[in-house]
Amino acid sequence: MIIETIDYNKGMVVIIDQTLLPNNEKFLNLRTLNEVAEAIRSLRVRGAPAIGIAASYGMLLHLDTMLRTESVDNPEYIFDREVGIKPFSFPDISIDEIRNCLWEAKKRLEVTRPTAINLFYALERMLSVFDTEEEDPRRLCELVAREAFSIHAEELETEIKIGENGARYIKDGMNILTHCNAGGLATAGYGTALAVLYTAKKEGKEFLVYADETRPLFQGARLTAWELEKNGIDVSVLCDNAAASLFAAGKVDLVIVGADRIASNGDVANKIGTLGLAILCKAYSKPLYVAAPLSTFDINIADGNDIPIEQRSGGEISYFGKRRIVPENVNIYNPGFDVTPAEYISSIITEKGVIENPGRGKIASFIRD
Repeated sequence: MIIETIDYNKGMVVIIDQTLLPNNEKFLNLRTLNEVAEAIRSLRVRGAPAIGIAASYGMLLHLDTMLRTESVDNPEYIFDREVGIKPFSFPDISIDEIRNCLWEAKKRLEVTRPTAINLFYALERMLSVFDTEEEDPRRLCELVAREAFSIHAEELETEIKIGENGARYIKDGMNILTHCNAGGLATAGYGTALAVLYTAKKEGKEFLVYADETRPLFQGARLTAWELEKNGIDVSVLCDNAAASLFAAGKVDLVIVGADRIASNGDVANKIGTLGLAILCKAYSKPLYVAAPLSTFDINIADGNDIPIEQRSGGEISYFGKRRIVPENVNIYNPGFDVTPAEYISSIITEKGVIENPGRGKIASFIRD
């Protein structure tokens, strides 16, 4: 089942508000760049691939707003993912004004979530339209829209291929542990780590999934369990600090997770708590698989030490709902991600294929070929 995580519909960015799941399946119509930026920052839309799509749509929305404001027709909207571009009277604007509009959007969006590389990948792709020799402003705007819609469509195709490439690791009767949410909600609708499970399910394999609750925002309990249940996959939720006892009881055959950024040597940044599972896999001789698109690789970063780690608000830990559970004057340590060294990772599953025992040389050759 493809989850309608995000869309661009009649001049609006439409998202499912992930902060309200699983109890309330509410879709939000984002009408301004600031609303898109806030949705990314507040995790209403989250997951590295989904953040990238949202960022590209945020840039398109900002252009849509400028064109509607300047057009004498005053159209309700200009861009739509299903129909493309609505006919309208193109305003008297220059390519420089279009560039400035998109650059303003980029600067606003790039500060929302510093760890997920897909955000920056999408922003740069949107600006790449200016690398063409197009001199007609209307045509250039069409290229901007096409680029945003292509990012979305390509991401979904990528996820399907990741699922196909990784499903071979899933066997009948396995117990599989996952952390955070790397499913349709975090992507274009199918997932990365969960795409592997969805494809294995389609192939007729039966298995049990354990989902870490993933504190402090419970993405595993709220989102992964919600997705897996909807797709008919047997899932059990456990506290993060129960994972070691699950390994000790012999109830983990493999761990599979997504990624927010992968350094050129194969070090992986993912949701805080992933490193702990990697250490457990090492201790209990179980494989750890990372499923991620090639866009998650940052070949400009030597290793995990150079990956910026987002520090989240202390309120995510000091409060449980509206109730304060940490004394007022106590400091909070709340990194959003940790880094798992490449030597702890059995394979990285991508849309192009699988990198087994990833390292700098293998990754460079894999991406180059």
